[in-house]
Amino acid sequence: MKQLDDGSVRTPGMAASQAEARKRGLFARFSNMSIADQEAATGYLFVSIWIIGFLIFTLGPMLASLYFSFTDYDVVSAPVWVGLKNYLGLFQDPLFWKSVQVTLYYAALSLPLGLVVGFLLAVLLNQGIPGVRGWRTLYYLPSILAGVAVTLMWLRILSPNDGAVNNALEFFGIKGPGWFNDPHWSVPALVVMSMWGVGGGMIIYLAGLQGIPTDLYDAAKVDGANSLQRFTNITIPMMTPVIFFNLVLGLIGTFQFFTAAYVAGLSYINASIGAPVYSTLFYNLYLYQSAFRYLDMGYASAMAWVLFLVILVITVILFRSSSFWVYYEGQLAGRD
Repeated sequence: MKQLDDGSVRTPGMAASQAEARKRGLFARFSNMSIADQEAATGYLFVSIWIIGFLIFTLGPMLASLYFSFTDYDVVSAPVWVGLKNYLGLFQDPLFWKSVQVTLYYAALSLPLGLVVGFLLAVLLNQGIPGVRGWRTLYYLPSILAGVAVTLMWLRILSPNDGAVNNALEFFGIKGPGWFNDPHWSVPALVVMSMWGVGGGMIIYLAGLQGIPTDLYDAAKVDGANSLQRFTNITIPMMTPVIFFNLVLGLIGTFQFFTAAYVAGLSYINASIGAPVYSTLFYNLYLYQSAFRYLDMGYASAMAWVLFLVILVITVILFRSSSFWVYYEGQLAGRD
């Protein structure tokens, strides 16, 4: 029991009844809303947790990094505003340009190769071959086994001394390359390693292939089209939206490549990350070095925002160019 300022007495029962009245009031207001407003309110209620998490854990750190990119910040002391110094320093840093070169080299090799291999695997596994479900599972499983363990496995397979690949080449009288110990082969070795996860894109391609109407193939057969003509005139055009989707995701993934190169660099070279001669100094590796090795958070934040803007610009260009080569059946049907 509690006495209020006006002299009245408030009991626990009164508090419970007031809470119940407020609850009934909320339900009454909700029930008086239109069905559309009720659906909207319910939707906002369900996504509110995600929105709160996004604001706290994603948007908040992004805005903080944008501020830090204009400061000299070493984590242990307060940030000092330096304006565009970090951004101007990037373009005068030879290691920054080296990291850009390595990243673009890796993207130019792995992205087209991953798209083509994933697509061809999907086409193969879309055929009515015996045990096709088992083969699909077999090719997909490696894509979910990623990270440090897989990288260490591939380091063993590509070991220049007693690795399985070099032993196989030696059996045929071919001297295998040094792979990660050779600056000319370190990035190609990572490209070979990236093919391990091609099953993820393959599954997306496979879903797209199974969505192509069989009537199109039947009509093409009646017209006398052979397998190659059906593939080039039906399969590929109908799959362009899926190819575009995997292209965008693959581009973002290759520009953010980090884990395998970091583990490979630490395992084979006990000196600086990115050796030998910075042949695997990817953009994200250099960003990581700047942030957590040299504690130059301002410089690292500037690198992060430059990467964000580059990916954004390239993605916008891809979306603008998609109207020239991506076939959307619904849009074309709507125009007819």
